[in-house]
Amino acid sequence: MATALISHPDCLDHVTPPGHPEQVARLDAVMGALEGMDLVSVSAPFAAEDDLLRAHPKAHLEAIRAAAPQSGWRSLDADTHMSVGSLSAAMRAAGANVKAVDMVLGAEVQNAFAAVRPPGHHAERETPMGFCLFGSVAIGAKHALDHHGLDRVAIVDFDVHHGNGTQDLVEDDPRILFCSSHQMPLYPGTGHAHETGAHNNVLNVPLPGGAGSRAFREAITTQVVPMIERFKPELLLISAGFDAHMNDPLAGMMLREDDFEWVTHQLCDLADRFCDGRVVSSLEGGYDLDALAASTAAHVRVLKERGQ
Repeated sequence: MATALISHPDCLDHVTPPGHPEQVARLDAVMGALEGMDLVSVSAPFAAEDDLLRAHPKAHLEAIRAAAPQSGWRSLDADTHMSVGSLSAAMRAAGANVKAVDMVLGAEVQNAFAAVRPPGHHAERETPMGFCLFGSVAIGAKHALDHHGLDRVAIVDFDVHHGNGTQDLVEDDPRILFCSSHQMPLYPGTGHAHETGAHNNVLNVPLPGGAGSRAFREAITTQVVPMIERFKPELLLISAGFDAHMNDPLAGMMLREDDFEWVTHQLCDLADRFCDGRVVSSLEGGYDLDALAASTAAHVRVLKERGQ
């Protein structure tokens, strides 16, 4: 078996205003770091409307389409902007997650990494925010359940920011477990431990700024791993944000590349036990280009090693 790398040049056409941290150079850095890894390169398709509608109401799709500018930028909020190419990029990002699920569940590859932007885990049902337009990972999870007939899937989000959008999209679905480790207090201000979902299917593990490797690893080992063991998912999806790195300008979790390598091994161990090794990972945050490149490479190297 092998590891798929799913991306598309359209994701470079989502152009944000000068100085914005979610910039085109992020994806250039990621793709450069993964070059030469002997991954199965796959072109991300556009997400089908039916797949988008598994997570978002039609009114949200229509609002995003209507907001797409003919030139320049359109600001959806203080942080979230659309350029001429943003809609296509977001459709490719969601489509990459659907394609990854299809390939992994179809046994074409053991696991997959979607190198896409814009990210998705802050996009709520009807609210684009936090650089995000569509909940790409949640869309992939719902596609796995509805199209492939799985009974249980788990999403683990180790981005430094709470995945409020993913939580909003899945917390009422007992078939989906959502686990998030994140810095608190920090944007978007959600992700308290008492937020457990309608079916006890949400686990939030807030950590203080400066928590570092020891606290992060303890949280994964003592809280996330046991929760997944109890849930016994058939597919594991990862919201792979690398902005918990010590060099990231938007937060202060103080992790290093070896922490991302370690957590990837932990999640692959769980996937081996419960999911026949099936893992779909998708890029979320990470805003120091060198740290992002090194951390992504560490993460994907583990996926490739475990996918062989």
